[in-house]
Amino acid sequence: MVSLDKIVQFAKSTGYIYQGSELYGGLANTWDYGPLGSLLKKNIKDAWIQKFQRETEYNVLVDTSILLNSEVWKASGHVGGFSDPLTECRKCNQRFRADQLIESFDKTVDPNGWSTDQMYDYIVKQEVKCPSCGSHDFLPIRKFNMMFETHQGVVKEQADQIYLRPETAQGIFINFKNIQRTTRRKLPFGVCQVGKSFRNEITPGNFIFRTREFEQMELEFFVKPGTELEWFEYWRQYAMDWLLGLGLSKDNLQFDNHKPEALSHYSNATTDIRYQFPWGFDELWGIASRTNYDLNAHQLQSNENLEYLDPETNEKYLPYVIEPSVGVERLLLAFLTNAYDEETLDSGDIRQVLRLHPQLAPYKVAVLPLVKKLHQDKALDIYKYLSKYFDVVYDETQNIGKRYRRQDSIGTYLCITVDHDTESLNSVTIRNRDTMEQDRIKIEDLRSYIEEKIKY
Repeated sequence: MVSLDKIVQFAKSTGYIYQGSELYGGLANTWDYGPLGSLLKKNIKDAWIQKFQRETEYNVLVDTSILLNSEVWKASGHVGGFSDPLTECRKCNQRFRADQLIESFDKTVDPNGWSTDQMYDYIVKQEVKCPSCGSHDFLPIRKFNMMFETHQGVVKEQADQIYLRPETAQGIFINFKNIQRTTRRKLPFGVCQVGKSFRNEITPGNFIFRTREFEQMELEFFVKPGTELEWFEYWRQYAMDWLLGLGLSKDNLQFDNHKPEALSHYSNATTDIRYQFPWGFDELWGIASRTNYDLNAHQLQSNENLEYLDPETNEKYLPYVIEPSVGVERLLLAFLTNAYDEETLDSGDIRQVLRLHPQLAPYKVAVLPLVKKLHQDKALDIYKYLSKYFDVVYDETQNIGKRYRRQDSIGTYLCITVDHDTESLNSVTIRNRDTMEQDRIKIEDLRSYIEEKIKY
């Protein structure tokens, strides 16, 4: 498997991902997505919306506010309980999450569900070393709230303290009645959302895997109590099938079912889909059966009735919820890692190729004039026509072989070459990124040909 260092270098050199605030020395754990990275992110989000909202009869789409009334976070438990176990090395003063220290020390140990005293006792007795300086002298563990605080108002002293949302889910829960009323949906139905979240992580790292600012794609699927485990299995497999359909290797994916003693207090079933990143298997996607915890918490905090009236039984109840939640950046890193390839050609040359699924490829098509001074005008006409329907790039610098290699390396799926026969035959050659085979296609057939090749 490709190393993380190579992926980081590749991402920066090609325009996928840059260091945030690099001009001013950078800002730790912030990343800017360049021309290719922003298109890849958009395509990932579009593919998720296509599969989880548009292609199902169950789900609708919303976009809720990043800033919410602080009562929302009190009800959800984030103000009092959204915290990580923090410990500090006495020698170098670096801070770490205690559970991650334990997992790194012994991958067979699962500290989920442990108290802070249990974790600290383990760290001391096992003489867990500091990753920074190698000592094993840590301060007692304390809880660290991960929400970013800000203030709403003109004068800070008089302003209300609010928070940047640490997840998108609560915006859906507090709008449950609004969505159900205006869409006239009957259970089961789901609400999809894509949006930014913010967590003041103690130990962010592994490039874009764990960051303080990230995008989530979440589905909250509301069901009748008693049916939740069937729907949990349904969405668990649905998520896995979507990943496989977009080209992630089956060998690099696995289900990790949480043991009953490790479940969160709101969950009666949780599964992580784990992907084999360059450092090993790690969480990619979480699917949880959240019972009615969230709706019940908001009903109690707001004193508003959030019960659903079942039109078939005339029962009133709080729906249970299944939540598949995935980070866009983690998916992007998985797709990049999975797609990166270096192959040796018959000539002995090394071809760098990014084998992204066509639906995800930043550019579906590159338009290349064989000889700039002879074929530029026709190539630009074709580029302008196709750009109405696809993400297309135009390239006229260096010889045609180097341009093919350049497009291969950034994941462009098809290359169209305008050549000496284009005018007389009204046709072009189209080269496939993965096979390097070429077809001769009439210009009037280009759109349908491309649509057929890139469809999901």
